[in-house]
Order: sequence, then structure tokens, then C-alpha cells
Amino acid sequence: MTVRSLDILDLPLLPRYRRDMLSLDSARLLTRGNPLGAVALLSYLNPRRHLYTAVASENSNSLMGQVTLHEEETSARMTFLAPAENANELVLPLVAHLSVQAGEWGAFHLLAEVDEDSPVFRLLRQAGFAMYAWQRVWKLPGAQEPAAGNVWRPVEATDWTAVQSLHSQIVPALIQPVDALSKQVTGLVFRSEGNLQAYIAVSRGPKGIWLQPFVLPDSGCDPEKLAGLVSVVSDWSGQPVYVCVRSYQTWLESVLEDLGAEAGPRQAVMVKRLVKTIKEFQPAPAMEKALAKAKTAAPVSRIEGEK
Repeated sequence: MTVRSLDILDLPLLPRYRRDMLSLDSARLLTRGNPLGAVALLSYLNPRRHLYTAVASENSNSLMGQVTLHEEETSARMTFLAPAENANELVLPLVAHLSVQAGEWGAFHLLAEVDEDSPVFRLLRQAGFAMYAWQRVWKLPGAQEPAAGNVWRPVEATDWTAVQSLHSQIVPALIQPVDALSKQVTGLVFRSEGNLQAYIAVSRGPKGIWLQPFVLPDSGCDPEKLAGLVSVVSDWSGQPVYVCVRSYQTWLESVLEDLGAEAGPRQAVMVKRLVKTIKEFQPAPAMEKALAKAKTAAPVSRIEGEK
């Protein structure tokens, strides 16, 4: 078995792989389209981008996979496996190879998203991935009449401290290092009585718009307010709009259902840790002082008569 990086001689194979591609990054697929499309071909060979594609081969079978790392982020992402029919024992050495590349970039984690009933879910677990959440992607209905008194506005730099606080309240503490906020200040906010109640992170591409909500359960974000959100983002380009709901905000699913959104399959959101936490003994300041005093103290005199 061999695992190697993609080279220019592999480019003629990409159109054939495109027809049987398993996406592991839903936002990338829905906003930019098939990662094996014609527009993406040249970017695979651009050494200036943190985008790496490799091929694992054994006998007459081969499996292609890709990993990418966005600027200023600490979690890399697996983009796809192709062809999906060859996603078998070749997955483990391919993931190991891609993990090494992500680690060389300085990534702390490697992320992947896959349908829970997919055979690849089990293979990723064998390759060292663990499930930390589940998600469902909802497709919002088409453009609607603008809602009266729209409450959403673009996020500003002055909102960012409140956005970070909101994120820490909603996302469980153990997974915050993995499910981190993007460094880019982009999206929409909803404030009520001066307090931030909701932040919607927005990613746009030529194929669609991806919304990642962070909404407090008592924010009052009912279907009417979300309908206003649909009107705002739909006016930008008329592209399809998708909302990703993670397992720590399941209450949003009933609101989206009332809005007429179309639910996708449930997906496992998985992480492979690329670094290990090393616990180093750090004496407390008081202990350091006591140790220093013990070292400099004069030796105890012998008691008279002691032998």
C-alpha cells in the first residue's frame, strides 16, 4: 500500500472521482459546490494555500482525500473522500497521512462530518476520530416578503466581546476549543433591550449561503423573527440558504420546522486530536517560597551530648 500527495498526472482522474465523492465538510459543499469541480483543480497544486490532497493505493484500488486549514484557525478539516465506493481499509492510512500534514501546518485538531448511518462513520472512529456533537442542516424556504420591523443587523467590531460571551454560554466548555468562533467578524446580530440575544455566523459562496446560529433559548427568536432573517440573507443574492443546527441547540429545530424549512440527515461531527495535553508540575508561589527558605536555612546544631 502506498500513500502519496496528488500530482499533476492525477488531474485526469478527478472528473471520474467527482461522480462518487463523499463530502466531509457540509459548509464547503453547500456554499462552493463539489470540491472536485473544474474550478478547484488548479488550487490543489497551489503551494501557498493550506489545501492538501493525497491518494492511497493498493493493488488496483485507490482512494483520494483532502485536508484544508483556514487562515488563523487551529482546527483543520477533511474535505472529502473519493471514490466513496473505495472508502474501506484505505481510509486508515490515508487519514494518518493527512493528519501528519495538518499537524505540520500547526493544527491542533482534524474535523470531519459524516452521516451517522454511513459506513465511513465506523472507519473514522477506527482512524482515531471521536464524535463530539451531531448536527442537521436545514434548507430554508425561498425568499419571503420582508418582515415588518426587522430586528437583524450586520455584526460590528463593537459587538465582538458580546458575541464571544454568547458563544461561551451556548457551546459546552469541553468542546469550545474545537467548535471555536471564526476570527472574521461577519454575520448578523439580534439585540433586545441593549443585550445581545443571537448571533448568526454567515459564510457565502457561489452555490449558497451557510448560517451557523448561536441563539439563547429565551431570546424570543420565534419563526417571525427568523423569517426576517431569511428576507435579509435572501436579498443578498437569491441563493439557497442553509442553517446548521448543532446538538446543543436542538430547540431551534422546531422553530425551523414551523418556518417550513427542509431537514437534512443527521450527521456526526467528529474530531481527531493531533496534539496531546502535557500536564507539567507548577509549584504554587507559597510552596516555591517555602522550598527556597528550606534550601537557605542554616543547618540545625547538634544537641549537646548527642552521639
